[in-house]
Amino acid sequence: MGEESRLRAVVTLAQGMAAAHSPRESWRAAALGACHALSGNFAALSVWERELGRLRVLVNVGERGADEEEFPEGEAYPVHQFPEITEFLHERWAGGGEPNAWVETAEGPARGPSAGRAGYCQQRVAALRRRGRGCCVVAPVVLHGRAWGELYVARPAGAPVFGRADADFATVLAAVVAAGIAQTERLEEARRLAFTDALTGLANRRAVDAHLDEAIERHRRDGAVVCLVVCDLNGLKRVNDTLGHAVGDRLLERFGSVLSLCGAMLPGALAARLGGDEFCLLVVGAPVDDVVLAATELCCRAAELELGEGVACGIASTADPIGPVRTARRLFRLADAAQYRAKAVHADRPVVAGREGPDDPVVQLADSGPAGEGGVVERRRFRGRRP
Repeated sequence: MGEESRLRAVVTLAQGMAAAHSPRESWRAAALGACHALSGNFAALSVWERELGRLRVLVNVGERGADEEEFPEGEAYPVHQFPEITEFLHERWAGGGEPNAWVETAEGPARGPSAGRAGYCQQRVAALRRRGRGCCVVAPVVLHGRAWGELYVARPAGAPVFGRADADFATVLAAVVAAGIAQTERLEEARRLAFTDALTGLANRRAVDAHLDEAIERHRRDGAVVCLVVCDLNGLKRVNDTLGHAVGDRLLERFGSVLSLCGAMLPGALAARLGGDEFCLLVVGAPVDDVVLAATELCCRAAELELGEGVACGIASTADPIGPVRTARRLFRLADAAQYRAKAVHADRPVVAGREGPDDPVVQLADSGPAGEGGVVERRRFRGRRP
């Protein structure tokens, strides 16, 4: 590949990563771009997980082996099997600059830090032979001044072996990949912040609106049960007025932690702060009585917080007799109305839309199983006075 062709390959790789809409798409674009640029038939991108002492494969592209998935869930290798990824960087890169790529072949090390150092590439050599590959070039990927992972490109047995010029070009490609990964991380952080409440770390109203629209669409399409728990933290204004907003913020943070803990009782629940003293849990697919129990636990734990005055909690579920729910707005309004009822009577448990009696809010809880199947359904009136 001539100099002009290599320049085009670099531009194509960078453009592919820039056009990616997710980390996975970015990884795939990086591996595919490098594979094409180096005339390989296989490429992989891996990340060095220091805390776990392993090199984890993010993506495999090209002519994959039977044991190689495109986006593997569990393909990882202990770093001690590839000491060059650590020792080379520490020993030979300590003086600064970019670490150079190296070449390995199915016959043993070719050139680079592995050459002449027994044991360094035994695992790679064995993998090359097992998968019918003749050689590979390995380029460390450096991000924010630290080794992030590696770019790996291979050629089939019988193809020309990578040379020094290929290794130098792989070093350039790894630098382009690093820049693309950094950009992807910045975009992901921006997306995360756009859907995250800065104070509590929970999801924000924008995230709830997006997830609730998707949930209602699932409900319309396949009947999935959607439950929405809306909470209003009591006493926040008093805390702010008497103890200051910093103390009020601590109350919000503590309640956010309690909400997250209770949400963990429900697989896939989204815990969110809607704004001010309003919070919610969005649950798709869980039985409504499980949601009621989790919300009841939330009320109990909120009442035990050192600050504040508990929480008013309302629930609306497509599994209850609330009429057809065709829009997210309807479910939200029903849950919000139930929350207002809970607040009006100082309820210490959730109010469930569609389960209220004519005079007082009530909740039906399955104590030992569904009614009609040996279970007992109990109707509990809330303690509390009317205003």
